[in-house]
Parts: sequence; C-alpha cells; structure tokens
Amino acid sequence: MAVQPEIDHATGRTTTGHEWDGIKELNSPLPKWWLYIFYATIVWSVGYWIVYPSWPLVTNYTKGVFGYASRQDVTRELDALKALRAERAGALARTPLEDIAKDPTLLTFALAQGKAAFGDNCAPCHGLSATGSPSFPNLRDDTWLWGGGIADIHQTIAFGIRNADDRSRQGPMPGLGGPNGALKPDEVITVANFVRALSGLPTRQGYDPAKGKELFANNCAACHGDEGRGNREMGAPNLTSRNFLYGSDEKTIIETINLGRGGVMPGWAGRLDETTVKSLAVYVHALGGGQ
Repeated sequence: MAVQPEIDHATGRTTTGHEWDGIKELNSPLPKWWLYIFYATIVWSVGYWIVYPSWPLVTNYTKGVFGYASRQDVTRELDALKALRAERAGALARTPLEDIAKDPTLLTFALAQGKAAFGDNCAPCHGLSATGSPSFPNLRDDTWLWGGGIADIHQTIAFGIRNADDRSRQGPMPGLGGPNGALKPDEVITVANFVRALSGLPTRQGYDPAKGKELFANNCAACHGDEGRGNREMGAPNLTSRNFLYGSDEKTIIETINLGRGGVMPGWAGRLDETTVKSLAVYVHALGGGQ
C-alpha cells in the first residue's frame, strides 16, 4: 500500500519526509524561471564545447569550429607593443651603455623597461625592492663583488655567475676545512674569528690574533688580499666590510670556510633580447652605488 505524503498544515504543501530538530523540509519545486535559465546555461555550454577549444585529448585538444586560441590575442598584443616601442628600442640598442644616461628620454625608457624586466626575472631571488636576502646580494648598496660599473653589471646580467657558460663570472671559493681540507677544525675557528675581527666584529674568548693572521695569510690572502679587502677580478669579497652575503655570525663563517661557496646566477643573454638586458643593466646600476 502506497504511503501518503505528509501535508504541512501551515502551508498546505507536502514534505520530503526529512526533519531536523522538529523542522520539516517542504517539497517545494524550483521556480520555473530559474529552471529555464539553468537549462539555457547547459545548452550554452554545449555550444561552447563545439565552437571553442575545450576538450583535452591525449597529446592535444579540440580546436573548436572557430579555431580560437587566446595565445593569438596575446601574440597580437605583444606585436603591437613591440611596434609601439620599436623606435626607442632601436635607439637603445644602438646607444653605448655609458651614453644612455646622457639622453633623458632614452634613460626614462630604459629604466621603465628595466624595472618591469627586473620584477619578472630578478625579483624571485633579489626581491622586488632589490634588497636581496642571505646568499642573494643586495643591489641597493655599494658593495659589488665584480664591480658596480654599468659595464660590469651588464656582463653579470648577460652571462651570469658560475654557470656552464664560459663567459660567465667564475671564482668559486673552495672549502678549506673537513677531512681533506688545509685547515684543522681549531684553525677554521681561528680564521673565522680573524675574519670577524677584520670587520670590527667581536671575537670569542681565547682567540689568538697572531695565529689568525698567519693562517689567513697562508690560506686566504691569495684571493682576499693581505688586508682582506677582496679582489674583484676573482669575485672575492671585501672582508673588512660588514656586508656579508651569507651572514657574519661565527657559525656561518665557519661553515663558509669549511665548505666553500659557489652560488650560481643564470645568464640572461639569449633568454632576453639585448635591449632588455641593457635596460636591466641601467636599472640595476641606478639602484646601487655604481662603484
């Protein structure tokens, strides 16, 4: 025998039979206008499936009746932008790096393009504000391992640091500690404290300055110089400065001496066009000390 639906006495409608805390759910049909719109969206979506690319295949996707692709729009917009910039980009390509700053219009163009390129390509490591982080240089100060002249910066941006390109900056620091290193553990600690003393940082109790100077002269001075002021030809930092790329605490300096350092930066020549690389050099040069 069929069960008769329950009637809600307040509204006169049937219920679904569901009840929560004494509240019964009415069996109320959806409004017809809502249903018609819903059905229309289904029909519309089927039309999209047919007209536009939509269905993924094993190695490709359906092209749709119109053969539309948003990549075409992006390509057209980029081509239009290149055409708009063509005159100034050409002038920038022809102008020597040192002369760009002499033309205010060209300099403004280079700085604007360089800033945009920096945000897209350099900020993930150096930060949007270019202040860097541990192991990534601060580009706003006047400390430059390989020189902060605009030509120096252009070379670094174009070919990178310690990568597979023969034109990149080289000069990794070897590890001097460990089982096969030139320095024993206690000597590493002594050298680390000598390095801290060079920049005016406090040293641990019992540190022997004379021994530190001797060890530094025998193992470190070939790159960093007798006074620890560095060598830009080799990318050896100035140790008398408190601007330490990896940190100036004793533990970090000991780690550096033990294991060495060899951070890598990719070269952007070939990835970016020459005018963009030039613009980046101008922008970065404008940020820092330019020494």
